[in-house]
Amino acid sequence: MAGMTPVWFITAASSGFGYEIALSALRRGHRVIATARNPEKIQDLQVAGADTIAFDVTSPLSSIEAIASSVEEKYGRVDYLINAAGYILEAAVEEATPDEVYRQFNTNVFGAINTIRTFLPLLRKQALTASGTRATIATFGSLGSWQGGASFSIYAMTKICASSLAESLREELAPFAIAVTVIEPGYFRTGFLNAGAKISAAKRIAAYEDEATPSGHIRRALMQTDGKQLGDVKKGAKI
Repeated sequence: MAGMTPVWFITAASSGFGYEIALSALRRGHRVIATARNPEKIQDLQVAGADTIAFDVTSPLSSIEAIASSVEEKYGRVDYLINAAGYILEAAVEEATPDEVYRQFNTNVFGAINTIRTFLPLLRKQALTASGTRATIATFGSLGSWQGGASFSIYAMTKICASSLAESLREELAPFAIAVTVIEPGYFRTGFLNAGAKISAAKRIAAYEDEATPSGHIRRALMQTDGKQLGDVKKGAKI
């Protein structure tokens, strides 16, 4: 398939790495399918040349399958499947409700699994690229997966899952020439810790708010770090 323009399918393209990767791909002349729960938030990507789709990774599997079918019908292939959807639940284990834990896993883990699983029939059968691969699947993990910690334990669990998923898929899909990787960013200014992006448990226990405790210390550190991370997401998205 030499000479074919690469096609990208990017979840959560409304902000952070998803947004910047979409812009970077567009600048290279690639075709980009940018998705967001609210497509109004990615109108500028549409103006820049991307096709934009309303897509929530926590949607029922049938809805995700419908999106995959429409993508196959229109584009015929997906060269880069980027799972960028995710958020952090800031909570001590005792504070987090079962529903809050489920929602964290639903977005960060189940959403990625369902998106990948739904697109795999297309990826496995599409023609090889000039590089000898059929497609590349990249899922965002986190530096937080390397070691859990107070107040972000649930988030760390989900990102450990993301890393394990990528490692397992890499082996499963090697016979089909599908490359799989996990991206584990450090501290980048993505808006990830903004008040509108970071989710805190509804239940707050005073004992964990004390800055003398690891949980209280981490909570203060997250607030102080927001917007001051050393990493430039625009540069990171180009790598």
